[in-house]
This record gives sequence, C-alpha cells and structure tokens, in this order.
Amino acid sequence: MHLPVPPIASIRDFYAFEQHVQTCRRHRGLDMLAQWYQVPVFYFSNPTSVLAQEATVTAPQGSEALDYELELACVIGKQVKDLPADDRALEAVLGFTIMNDWSARDLQRAEMAVGLGPSKSKDFATSLGPEVVTFDELQDCYQDGRLHLEMTAQVNSRELSRGNSGAMHWTWPQILAHASRDVWLRPGDVIGSGTVGSGCILELTPEAVGGWLKPGDVVELTIERLGTLRNRVAACL
Repeated sequence: MHLPVPPIASIRDFYAFEQHVQTCRRHRGLDMLAQWYQVPVFYFSNPTSVLAQEATVTAPQGSEALDYELELACVIGKQVKDLPADDRALEAVLGFTIMNDWSARDLQRAEMAVGLGPSKSKDFATSLGPEVVTFDELQDCYQDGRLHLEMTAQVNSRELSRGNSGAMHWTWPQILAHASRDVWLRPGDVIGSGTVGSGCILELTPEAVGGWLKPGDVVELTIERLGTLRNRVAACL
C-alpha cells in the first residue's frame, strides 16, 4: 500500500449489504433474518494471512470451491473506543482500500452447518490494496454515512460483478460505533464492509458463471477512486 500503514492487528468483516445477504439466503431457501436489521454483525479474520497487490492466493487444503468477495474496507488511523454512530466516527479512519475476502465455500458450508464460524474457510487469505486513499480525498463521494463508489469484479478480464458501495444498509458510522463498543480499535485495524450485491460467485451461482475459481485465474477487483486489486490463483495444495 502506498500510504504508511501500521501492522494489521485485527480484521473485522461486516455483513452490511442487504442484497448480498438476501440473495445468498434465498439460494438456500431461507427468508431474511429479522435480527440482521437489528445489529451490524461481523466476524474476525486472520491478519497474518493478508495478501498484497499481485500476490498469489492458494486455496486451502481440501477445497474445490474457491470464491472471491468484492468489498470496501477502512483502515483505522488512531486508537479509539466507543465511537458515536454519526459522522464523527470517521475521524478515526486513516483511509479506505479494496478488500478481497477469499472464501472456500465447501469448507464454509460444513462450518456454518455447525453454527460456528466461518473459520478455516476464511483463515487462509485476505487481499488488501493496492493503496489506502484517505477519507479527505473521498469526501465528495460521502453521503448519508456511505461512500458512493462503483465496484466491479473481473475474472480473466470478464466482468462478473458490478455494484455500488452506496448500497450498504448499515452506514460506516454505525459499523464503526459497533466495532468500537466496549473495546479499543487501534491503528492498522481493518474493517470490511462485507460483500457488495452480486460481488461473489456464491451469490451469482457457479452454474451461471462457469464454476468456482480455478488455478491460473486472475481476479481483479476495482473500486472507483481506489484502483484495482489484482491477484492470481495458484494450484491447490
């Protein structure tokens, strides 16, 4: 990343886009959860598995269902706790970047059936980059607690996903306030938005797009004003 960024201490990945949640649940024959509208939920990912621009990602052992996830993420710039759920919360943010929350969907199905996780289905890789753009540089795209930026995903130069970060149900102030409730956020902590609507193969369905990711595939996630995050899939272990 081009800006000096402290070592990443933690990654909290939220679930903020209603379209993504609704569509994935509908594929499983499930209605929308009322609880999703009550609190912005997240899970912790592995900061030691972060990959940068042009790094190669390897699917975890035993997985044959590697997926990308197109997300916006912010990097915390100062130590804060119990942030307010309004625009003052953005004062804690160093900037924004692109996040690819790589997922092993076959491992994830087994983990989530137990009611705990995701764990090893997410543990192996998270891509961030290509740079961090300060919030000051994006102020003209910020409205109603959301950044309004076009987002796309291409696999081998073929566009599969397109959305806008302004479609988030939960706002960045709400997310930051929840993440910092009762705990300290520290410089370098990363907070992901969750997957934008249509932003992964699981949501699109592998049948519609020609299957899960394969060795040699090049995944390019682009967010307006933030650049393009590019990674290649390696051979499975």
